[in-house]
Amino acid sequence: MTDINPEYANTKRPLKLTGACYCRHLTYLLKLEDRKNAKTTLCHCANCKKAFGGAFGLTTKVPIQAFRYDAGSGKPTIHAADNGMGSTVYREFCSKCGSYICEYGEQGKDTFRSIVFGSLDEPSALPPKGEWFCSQREDWMPVIPGKLAQFRKQ
Repeated sequence: MTDINPEYANTKRPLKLTGACYCRHLTYLLKLEDRKNAKTTLCHCANCKKAFGGAFGLTTKVPIQAFRYDAGSGKPTIHAADNGMGSTVYREFCSKCGSYICEYGEQGKDTFRSIVFGSLDEPSALPPKGEWFCSQREDWMPVIPGKLAQFRKQ
């Protein structure tokens, strides 16, 4: 894990971050009143592995009012699917380059967005705080050192 940029160390100071898709057709602003309102987590479930095309998903969950696409930015394409547990998950991505920007569930669509960590221009500002579905972690992937919370170990 990398150290937090000292510029972001004060969690009580408002934080502005930017992000974009690969081709920058979609750009966004993340405005947090307190860095504690952002929760970056890894997820080892099969759905996240498929959606992210890797060994885990990595997102930062923020209040919906903290996230907005920039004026003049393109409009995201939205894909809706069953999350594997009988609920709908929505994923927003760029129709030009295919980059995945954020996701949200049916129950949380009016309250939060889970931003794809790699879409942030400065992701080191919001390091991981936990992991989901750790029992599905790939055998070759080591446990992340530190004090990350582990949720839903099944």
